Amino acid sequence: MIAIGDRAPSFSLPSSNGELVESAALKGQPYLLYFYPKADTPGCTTQACDLRDQKQTLASLSLRVIGVSPDPVEKLERFARKYGLDFTLVSDSEHRLADAYGTWVEKSMYGKTYFGMERSSFLVDADGVIRALWRKVKPADHVALVTEAAAEL
Repeated sequence: MIAIGDRAPSFSLPSSNGELVESAALKGQPYLLYFYPKADTPGCTTQACDLRDQKQTLASLSLRVIGVSPDPVEKLERFARKYGLDFTLVSDSEHRLADAYGTWVEKSMYGKTYFGMERSSFLVDADGVIRALWRKVKPADHVALVTEAAAEL
């Protein structure tokens, strides 16, 4: 399980803007990697729109935001367009990155068990080290937690 002080796992994933996002290219800048279950659902939309609305605050902290979901790139493109999301959304359709971070987990609903994405976030510093993490984060609380922790980087 990933912990504070660990090196962030490397990745290379397709994004909603058609680019390949690679962790190696992020060296030298802090970033927030936030995992969410499904684009264009109520909780995920609240979380994404809060991040969009706080873009200026996050930018003042030099923090790049990267959302990760198992959705295909096309769905992420529609989600970003629909809500004017101007940060990076990447598709982890094979959940390799989610597995590396321990966010692809067994869930239960109405007595049925299945695997899905746990809503979790990881604040990574400019050296690629995890400085804060939040598991099972509540969408409405997310931005405040991130802003407070990022201000300490």
